[in-house]
Amino acid sequence: MFDAVIFDLDGTLIDTESLAIRAGLAAFAALDQPQDEALFLAMIGKDQATGDALLRASFPDLDLARLTQLWRDGFEAELAQGVPLKPGAMDLLDRITLPRALCTSSQRASARRKLALAGLADSFAQIVTREDVTAPKPHPEPYLLMAERLGVAPARCLVFEDSETGAEAAMAAGCVVVQVPDLLPTEGRFAHHVAPSLIEGARLAGLL
Repeated sequence: MFDAVIFDLDGTLIDTESLAIRAGLAAFAALDQPQDEALFLAMIGKDQATGDALLRASFPDLDLARLTQLWRDGFEAELAQGVPLKPGAMDLLDRITLPRALCTSSQRASARRKLALAGLADSFAQIVTREDVTAPKPHPEPYLLMAERLGVAPARCLVFEDSETGAEAAMAAGCVVVQVPDLLPTEGRFAHHVAPSLIEGARLAGLL
């Protein structure tokens, strides 16, 4: 049925979205700016350039460079305390016999660091990051590139995503999509299966 399994990283395999929001709220507070959690939720699944554009639109006078540095430092401090895996992540990875790959909107260095801290540094045959593509998620390019690198048809790739942005990218590429929502609920517009956990999603897709 499938020739490869591809995972998103943040919010799908590792529980880092809440850490990022906490660090972002602290950065805004340090700059005496209003703490708009809804804005941070809107940034989930977006690459940094898209997130920066959202920030500029909402806070045109914001010192974005200073905010970014405070946010990054706070997030790194959160990561240093440990990177928790999403429920069932390690169990699912251990049970998959097909090639496993990672497709993330994170920068490569950031993705590698988070994987190492989560104990997943050697878990994937291929990794596609933001630097590898011209058009990030929700454009299909990241998943089309991953299928090409794996040497398989997109339709033979099973994808696990948490966000609408990521699921839309995978669906547009022609992959089979399992969406496991993290902080935001979903109506499943861009998913073949919506599940409360990775393990349940794998069962729904016939992987287990």
